[in-house]
Amino acid sequence: MGTLYDKDEIYTATEVVRNFSSILKKIVNKEQKRAVIVKNNKFEAVILHIDEYEKFKDAYDILQKIYENKLLK
Repeated sequence: MGTLYDKDEIYTATEVVRNFSSILKKIVNKEQKRAVIVKNNKFEAVILHIDEYEKFKDAYDILQKIYENKLLK
């Protein structure tokens, strides 16, 4: 399963090192949803706004509880 990213969301590791403050500012100000980091032509990491991360974490926790309950039955 692949995820599509907008070209303006994709940064090389070098770009992130050189422009971290401006990239982070775009995410914090919600001008950009995420920053996908590529190193050696491979997707390696994603920087998200904390609100987005917390939504993912909450969803993960709910799914984990559902999974655990199914295992116990």
